[in-house]
Amino acid sequence: MKKDISIPVVKDVYIAIVKEWNKDFTSHDWLVYLINDSLDPLESVMIMSRGKHKDGRKTSTFRHAFKLVAAKSAIKVELIMEEVFAFENEFVLTYFIGPVLYDHVYTAAAFSISEESLKTLPVMDQEGVLLK
Repeated sequence: MKKDISIPVVKDVYIAIVKEWNKDFTSHDWLVYLINDSLDPLESVMIMSRGKHKDGRKTSTFRHAFKLVAAKSAIKVELIMEEVFAFENEFVLTYFIGPVLYDHVYTAAAFSISEESLKTLPVMDQEGVLLK
């Protein structure tokens, strides 16, 4: 029955977009990070990212998997190009804590990723755009 289904709430786990210096290409790049600010490690982590524009254009869909993301840590997920900041970017996160499956969708509205939107990030000693 519906009343027997328990949907756990995702807490203290975020997606962040960070601008970092790339020594190899001598440029600033925007990178997507998964931040685990909880006291529990995340297991069997899967992240799917995609973008869609109001004119109907879509980005490629990317999928990433990580066996474990330690508690109070962050892990680099992917590079994100400035050309897709005009798109609505969506990140679907699925992971386990023990036997419980968690699922959450993080969305960055069009033009919400910018240097003006940077804030101090949990766990990381950097600034970035935090998606909740």
